Amino acid sequence: MHKRTFLSSMAAGALAAGGFAREALAQQAYPSRPIQLVIPFAPGDTDAMLRPVSEKLIEVLGQPVVLNYRAGAGGAVGAGFTAAAPADGYTLVGSSPGSLVVVPLANKDVKYATDSFVPVASISEGGLMLVAQAAAPFKSLRELVDAARKAPGEVTFSTSGPMGITHLLTEIFAREAGAKLSHIPFQGSGPALTALLGGHVAMSATAIAPAQSHLKSGTLRALAVFGSSRLKAFPEVPTLRELGYNLGSPTLYGLCAPKGTPREVVDTLWGAIRKTVDRHGEAIGATLATLGAETRLLGPAEYGAYLREQQALFAAGLKSLG
Repeated sequence: MHKRTFLSSMAAGALAAGGFAREALAQQAYPSRPIQLVIPFAPGDTDAMLRPVSEKLIEVLGQPVVLNYRAGAGGAVGAGFTAAAPADGYTLVGSSPGSLVVVPLANKDVKYATDSFVPVASISEGGLMLVAQAAAPFKSLRELVDAARKAPGEVTFSTSGPMGITHLLTEIFAREAGAKLSHIPFQGSGPALTALLGGHVAMSATAIAPAQSHLKSGTLRALAVFGSSRLKAFPEVPTLRELGYNLGSPTLYGLCAPKGTPREVVDTLWGAIRKTVDRHGEAIGATLATLGAETRLLGPAEYGAYLREQQALFAAGLKSLG
């Protein structure tokens, strides 16, 4: 073959190969396969807060978001699994202050920290509250505090586990109130509420979703919410701040990715979430309302700022508890 002809053929081949490569890259544009959303708790809380949006993301992303339940150790199992996953956008974690903030602060043995993740978006605001039996001798939080002050350690409360977010928030509250409460931990919100309904504890600190039906039926009474504002689903229930305590901790549920996930992937996910909420906002809001929750959409920067605020709150709280 003539040298010039050979070189021309080589150049043509290179151009063709480059075209094929670009086409292959285009075909692999994110996302090109299903995304797994790791839920670090048992079904019924975090998944319920995210499902109204996650199930509809396929319309925008073209790929399903599949829930992968990895409960255990207050959310540490699922969060740790996600932190160690490839930072390619195909493994996300259903995030909340409990698993991403409280656990790494309270348990130095876990292999991740809050900054092991890249915030993608918050999707909903649930709520944490203090509840008692409707037939309890105290009808308000003030009466419960008075009882605990008169009999230190005799007023008990249940939570979904030791050193979790509900446990720590209650201890921080009790310290500020000058009341000594006794903690009875359980493996999950369900057993913790069952103990309360059975009269085995005086109060429970819980997420709203598992307590919702009991609150609506009147078998449980809400004493206060931990958030910074009253909840639309329970407008009659005061916040701790309204009752004179310097504690306000809204509970936002969202999505985070492993640290190092490319910015363009995060932006793609955030854009898809916004479009999904724009399209289905009314239905999403109605579903969340049945759980005592509401839509709370924050982008990567705002959600990241929220997580840092929570980190400062709980770091100070843990320090005060010794």
